[in-house]
Amino acid sequence: MKIIQVRNATQLISYADKKFLVDPMLAKKEAYPGFEGTARSDIRIPMTELPFDLDVLLDVDAIIVTHTHPDHWDEAAVAHIPKDKLIYVQNEHDEKILSSQGFHNLVILSDKSTFGEISLIKTVCQHGSDEAYANPQLAAILGDACGVVFQHPSEKTLFLVGDTIWIKAVEDNLRRFNPGVVIMNTGWAHVLGFGPIIFGREDVLKAHRIVPEALIVATHMEAVNHCLLTRQELLEYARDNQIQASVAAPADGESVTI
Repeated sequence: MKIIQVRNATQLISYADKKFLVDPMLAKKEAYPGFEGTARSDIRIPMTELPFDLDVLLDVDAIIVTHTHPDHWDEAAVAHIPKDKLIYVQNEHDEKILSSQGFHNLVILSDKSTFGEISLIKTVCQHGSDEAYANPQLAAILGDACGVVFQHPSEKTLFLVGDTIWIKAVEDNLRRFNPGVVIMNTGWAHVLGFGPIIFGREDVLKAHRIVPEALIVATHMEAVNHCLLTRQELLEYARDNQIQASVAAPADGESVTI
């Protein structure tokens, strides 16, 4: 298994001899305004350039789109990804969005999804607090997101947790699947007045306590305006809590091999 950090939540994952591109945000640096109503919205995004050419990123067997927020599926992805590429989406809502954009090789993730001999199991996310979802306008913006558990006899179980805060379902899935590798979106993105909508550093410690033998790979940092936690801050927190051997936060272009 090899996880290449691309930028933000975009990653290249090699698993059981198959290659996946996750959550492609493919625009050039500062192509879009920051997210309105979020922290540091004056900063344009993405904040960095892609570390690889597009042909490298698109040389994959399949793409996984955990949800269609524009920092996970953007206009550049729509423009550059071949319309016949196999893409896994979380639900019928996102299937309709991608279908309307011309994509026609779409699979909706479930608890029984597969790609060849690889199991791709959809998991639940909550992309913000209960208070955030109690606000109808914000709830409509936050919408649904998902995670994915990868399983294959030749590999450790990989849990791509997705855009979520800490909820019981996350804890339950960590215990149920007992992954050897956990990818956590730890940018601590903030919506004004409602706080974080994805994991922060404390959540990494929570996950480690449940699966102490797992390697936690932190992503979704230092690329979009509302993500306030940096890699350095996360790694310092891991050292302070003496879990640094279990936590990786690869820079854009860097990889982790398991």
